[in-house]
Amino acid sequence: MDTIEKLKVLSEDSQYDLACACGTRDDDRRRRGRDGKWLYPVALPQGGYSVLLKTLLSNACANDCKYCPLRSQTNVQRCTLQPEEIARVFMEYVMRKKVFGLFLSSAVVRNADYTMDRINAVARLLRYKHNFKGYIHLKIIPGASDAAIEDSLKLASGVSLNIETPGKKYFDVLSDKKDYMNDIIRPIKLMGKLTEKGGKFSRVKCTTQFIVGASDETDSEIINYLFGLYKRLHFKRVYFSAYQKGLGHPDIPGEKQLIKDPDVTFMREHRLYQVDFLVRKYGFDSDDILMDKGGNLRLDKDPKQVWADSHPEFYPVRVNTSEKEALLRVPGFGPETVSRILKMRIESRINRLEDLKIKGKRLDKVKEYVIFE
Repeated sequence: MDTIEKLKVLSEDSQYDLACACGTRDDDRRRRGRDGKWLYPVALPQGGYSVLLKTLLSNACANDCKYCPLRSQTNVQRCTLQPEEIARVFMEYVMRKKVFGLFLSSAVVRNADYTMDRINAVARLLRYKHNFKGYIHLKIIPGASDAAIEDSLKLASGVSLNIETPGKKYFDVLSDKKDYMNDIIRPIKLMGKLTEKGGKFSRVKCTTQFIVGASDETDSEIINYLFGLYKRLHFKRVYFSAYQKGLGHPDIPGEKQLIKDPDVTFMREHRLYQVDFLVRKYGFDSDDILMDKGGNLRLDKDPKQVWADSHPEFYPVRVNTSEKEALLRVPGFGPETVSRILKMRIESRINRLEDLKIKGKRLDKVKEYVIFE
């Protein structure tokens, strides 16, 4: 295959990794370019959006991750790009102003550090040969050495390593080759330490991803790890990828569970993203995320609504005098609405919800939880 043919295959295979800047709104979702490559939106510091070219360096994997369609035991079309090929094609895109940056990942070729050497070589070519100053997100390969990780941090704007599961017992169900503590937790802790505020690479953003439903973990276990990633390791984002039926080994728990109800895992992913948003944007703590008796989020109701229904004594919230934290607990109020309220209160009293540009079903919901004292 020539470079473009390989890039089409590898870009398609990169879709399973979401640990980059992609969102849930219509203007914040990935899209496919005319030549088949995945293009991912990224929010710019000055506002607005641009796109990342996302691809794998290789899909010829030496690992056995049982949830992954690219694992070594599967029969898929394999190919590998050379660092010079990726750098050349990417710079052609940049020159034509088609992309803003690069998200580069890879299957494990030979071993972790050999793969990291190739990934870092792409970034080094872009930074020093092509003088590219823009956004580069590099994947940290499980089991990478400390030196390889530091090399990536020197070159990248952002890095990610998929944590995959909340703990060793669930991880061991999905891989016989990888060691959870050495290949996943050790490098994740190093990434957090080196990129924390005041750290050597504090400018670099760290993200990670859970594979939801491949093993038999509970939501509460994922959420406990989520708080650790944010509060102790200072990661910037945690992503969730619902396991998709038919991609993995038939014996893993997720494959058997999905036969019963294929939609459950996708709703779990949605609820986990809602929790993530509550933690990052609404100030919710671990005690505020309420679970059912099995340690899982309710699928029929969003977690903010569950908290509100469980704390009737907290309401009604006073629109004109309550603190920001209280306003954010109102179902139907988001960060933008709360910011608007705080600004409007400086100049005048707010007398009705319509002044806040709230309409329809959302208007009816909010009325149940606020008063205009």
